[in-house]
Amino acid sequence: MEPELLYGVTDAVATVVLHHPAKRNAMTAAMWRALPPLLEELAADPGVRALVVTGAGGTFCAGADISTLQGSAEEAQELAVRAEEALAAFPKPTLAAVKGHCVGGGAQLAAACDLRFAEEGALFGVTPAKLGIVYPSSATRRLVALVGPATAKYLLFSGELIDTGRALRTGLIDEVLPSGELDERVAEFTTVLVSRSQLTQAAAKEFANGRADRDAHWTAQARGSGDTAEGVAAFLERRQPRFTWTTSG
Repeated sequence: MEPELLYGVTDAVATVVLHHPAKRNAMTAAMWRALPPLLEELAADPGVRALVVTGAGGTFCAGADISTLQGSAEEAQELAVRAEEALAAFPKPTLAAVKGHCVGGGAQLAAACDLRFAEEGALFGVTPAKLGIVYPSSATRRLVALVGPATAKYLLFSGELIDTGRALRTGLIDEVLPSGELDERVAEFTTVLVSRSQLTQAAAKEFANGRADRDAHWTAQARGSGDTAEGVAAFLERRQPRFTWTTSG
């Protein structure tokens, strides 16, 4: 099959698969360009309540497929940044499910997700120093927010790969799963996400990402949503809540 983005929706969870197994799912120019409109489509789908990004086979993404990026390095970076920012702006919870290599542009995409779960044996690296590329400021800030300045500098200065143990300690990933257990854990956790209030999730995502000017908006959304009343009623009645607020309002 040609390098492409595969996707599907099951039980309100959209899964986007980076598919270029001949090159460890390295992102081609066409794949970078295809990601923002695909995310826009999934964000607008009321049947989607969470998003998983993963790679085909036994690896996540080895970076950019340099052979397909025939323009300047700046143009190649623009494609990657556009895709990364589209993923970071996705209005519903996002989770990167990582096996194998998560390097370069792959690490950018994983960092743009809200959460990152990884299988033991995965390797992570941010490698612009190996190519003489200036890493984008937006991607650098996002990496610093995840792991702190010291670890971000270690990764960016050296281009060295780190294992899941160090990635977990530094905050680059949130959970490490034994071999063979990642997919089950991702399915289990996204089921939890789907059952929770989208109102709470959407507001928390904005606040956690630095928006400090939307308190009035979210207070109004909460008052008109019915989610709070439903959540309290469900708790008192010892049943699962049926939340109805969606990101479309």
